[in-house]
Amino acid sequence: MLKLKHLSYHPPVSDRSILTDLNLELAPQQLGLIVGSSGSGKSTLLEILAGLASSTSGGVYWRDRVLKSESIQQLSGLVFQFPERHFCTNSILEELRLGHPELGAERVEQALSSVGLADIPLDVSPHALSGGQQRRLALAVQLIRQPPLLLLDEPTAGLDWSMRQQLVNLLGKLKQDWTLLVVTHDAGDLLAIADKCWQIDRGILTETPIVDGKLA
Repeated sequence: MLKLKHLSYHPPVSDRSILTDLNLELAPQQLGLIVGSSGSGKSTLLEILAGLASSTSGGVYWRDRVLKSESIQQLSGLVFQFPERHFCTNSILEELRLGHPELGAERVEQALSSVGLADIPLDVSPHALSGGQQRRLALAVQLIRQPPLLLLDEPTAGLDWSMRQQLVNLLGKLKQDWTLLVVTHDAGDLLAIADKCWQIDRGILTETPIVDGKLA
């Protein structure tokens, strides 16, 4: 169970908090959506949940144990918006083994199969893949680490309808084994697979019920 308890973030250089008294609970093998416009604080929240920043007050809990930034980095895997911009190797195999040079063929095959890329040759450049395939590869890179929590920043941004639907279907399958938290400015098709949803506005988080695949 992922929990946020009274989590706030007030950077020293700002006259106001970016996040204010956030509370959230997300059970294992659930997909949660956080919906908000640009500047609402959703990306800052992801940075804290990925261990890239520290909250000013409150805490992040996993299985009722409070986590510090170092522990959070082991807990979560973050897939950035437009993750293809972060690829830095010349092949799919090199991308998956980056930081894991000892990675065996079985783990590689398992990660690629779980995201529907089992038939792609390992020597293909990540930059030669389609947009949807690049998003899948970015997920595989995180799945190699086997974090309990997957964080996704605008995973469907810039994809056409077909690729967007394929990615939504994939995330629906992944939540059978992982807990997923997705931030987006437009919930859209993701509501169909979401278990819980929150709206964030000027750093304030409000839970919003989902009824028949739509926000109540």
